[in-house]
Amino acid sequence: MRVMARRFGAGFTFAEVMLDRFVLSVSRGRKATRYLRVSDEDRPAAAQLMGSEPEEFAQAAGVLLEAGFDWIDLNFGCPVRKVIGKCRGGWYLGNPQAALEVIDRVREVLPPDVALTVKMRRGVDDSPASREAFFTILEGAFARGVNAVTVHGRTVKQRYDGPSDWGFLRQVKAWAGTRLIFGSGDLFTAEACFRMMRETGTDAVTVARGAIGNPWIFSRIRALAENRPLPPLPTVREQREVLVEHLRLSLETYGEKLGLRTMRNHAIKYARLHPQYLDVRNAFVRVKRLDDWQTVLERFYQDDAPGRDPVPDMT
Repeated sequence: MRVMARRFGAGFTFAEVMLDRFVLSVSRGRKATRYLRVSDEDRPAAAQLMGSEPEEFAQAAGVLLEAGFDWIDLNFGCPVRKVIGKCRGGWYLGNPQAALEVIDRVREVLPPDVALTVKMRRGVDDSPASREAFFTILEGAFARGVNAVTVHGRTVKQRYDGPSDWGFLRQVKAWAGTRLIFGSGDLFTAEACFRMMRETGTDAVTVARGAIGNPWIFSRIRALAENRPLPPLPTVREQREVLVEHLRLSLETYGEKLGLRTMRNHAIKYARLHPQYLDVRNAFVRVKRLDDWQTVLERFYQDDAPGRDPVPDMT
């Protein structure tokens, strides 16, 4: 998916979040070539780390740097209960000193010219104590040499429910001054990306769910950035070409069994752009073999037609 995003115009990409212990266990062999893989076309690419032990964070950061990633991103925002229960992800937002110790250990092992970034949510919840903890981590992160911080406008408690609070992002950027703040949350269109930057002052945005099954969002962002008209939504034939190439990359990276299963999950999201969205989605859900995949393409992607706006089914 990183390669597809870059081809459509993404300025940089983050790898799927990886556990520090996982990175240390797969640093060699077949799994390493799958998960620790960075191509020239992929750059610049950041490796996103999640874990619970500062020393393991640091060791894993070193492995990822050796594997070819351009910078390290620390995940202090994952809202999944199982993750938080193991003192990972969003757990750190309620434990500032533990978060800052992780930053210390990772920054120590990285060369000065290698960037370190952090991903946060606006807090564990909306309490004053959570807000105080957030700014303690933010201030300490920059003081320890973090180059940029991505802030998602929801709390950990919210998970993905309710709106992202862009007003909070505006407060964060006003506090940060010239230091880099990237905004995240509710970015499903190119227009929303530029609206966030206008309304909050963030230096950049990171698109997450809005890009799954819709790499065209980046070409539309590029068009607006260059004062060009928005390109039309991709036609059915154009969608087919991208699906075929995305599957090829997935099979090349993960092998047939895992590659097809991974791509099926993406294809279900791609279906939102098809004029027969529900039928196509249900057909991809039933895909178990490459023959099934080809059948879906022949049935639904053979004849060209205008694409549909996927946004109503994303939010």
